[in-house]
Amino acid sequence: MQIKEVRAFVVRGGGADYHDQTEAHWIDDHICTPMSKYEEYKQSRKSFGINVLGTLVVEIEATDGTVGFAVTTGGEIGAFIVEKHLARFVEGADVTDIEKIWDQMFNSTLYYGRKGVVLNAISGVDLALWDLLGKVRNEPVHKMIGGAVRDELKFYATGARPDLAKEMGFIGGKLPLQWGPADGDEGLKKNIETLAHMRSKVGDDFWLMFDCWMSLDLNYSIKLAKAASEYGLKWIEEALPPDDYWGYAELRENIPDGMMVSTGEHEATRWGFRMLFDKNCCDLIQPDVGWCGGLTELLKISALADAHNKLVVPHGSSVYSYHFVFTRQNSPFAEFLMMAPNADKVVPMFNPLLLDEPVPLNGKMNISALDKPGFGVRLNPECELSRPYIH
Repeated sequence: MQIKEVRAFVVRGGGADYHDQTEAHWIDDHICTPMSKYEEYKQSRKSFGINVLGTLVVEIEATDGTVGFAVTTGGEIGAFIVEKHLARFVEGADVTDIEKIWDQMFNSTLYYGRKGVVLNAISGVDLALWDLLGKVRNEPVHKMIGGAVRDELKFYATGARPDLAKEMGFIGGKLPLQWGPADGDEGLKKNIETLAHMRSKVGDDFWLMFDCWMSLDLNYSIKLAKAASEYGLKWIEEALPPDDYWGYAELRENIPDGMMVSTGEHEATRWGFRMLFDKNCCDLIQPDVGWCGGLTELLKISALADAHNKLVVPHGSSVYSYHFVFTRQNSPFAEFLMMAPNADKVVPMFNPLLLDEPVPLNGKMNISALDKPGFGVRLNPECELSRPYIH
């Protein structure tokens, strides 16, 4: 069976670009970023354009009419790349030619790609190909990549209320860091006070982590980690800019005993992660399957991580990572983004774009939740899709 057509759409308001929120939301409420040193961009991440791209939807139709799809971040830029460049490698190919298509997409875009929105677009096409193949074969994706190694998956929750996450059955809570180097020692003190307050609420056996979103420098990161060790911080995540491999290596050398360094959310391809491993930058990587190169590339990244004794816990990407995590021994738990505005209830991560999107129940998910063909989700017909480019 061959591929007939590739289509790329853009949608606004939630979805894969979960920063694109239309109402007040914890995910946009005074979270430390690389732009926090500028007062006018400190309070809201949307103020500096974090939601400027929007969601990219890629559809791939086979000659028998079967349609696979996937969503990622990429918006109109990603749609242009898919329609005007990547489609030529997909249309006319067999539905099983996933490895060849990935290689052609990546190598043909090297001169302007390698990372960023180009890899997001490649990831979207790759995930749509896996969804299509699963539908053609009438199999869920996890069965096509080795099968599940566990019946149940445990989750930690990312959001502003780890105390509520504990009540909902999650194994841990990851807090967004609010104060960075520009806020000096007083800001550092506020971060530790937040951690101490949350530790008093959740007790000693519940994981607590800090998501620093690339916003710190090495000196501040080390001071934060050492101060946080008193309150049992499990890991410090993405403390430095993603290209500062040397800084991450030094951070890991100076991290308190028992604490982990995590990074990789904004890294891409096996070569990017190889740098992290070669320099021993971290204990745990968190690639986003919608940004790092898709499932085809994530499988290679995971094998490389396994050979270096590193854990792989993908950045929250809903069903696109759940199928993967169920099949890997070095991915013992998963992330769930609390997308309710106040982080006070469990709602589908890519709401409202996907229908049939499974969510954890009491912090856990059974493999039976992923028993439908492909990735097992549908596009919500009430979401307005636009196709800005047609090839």
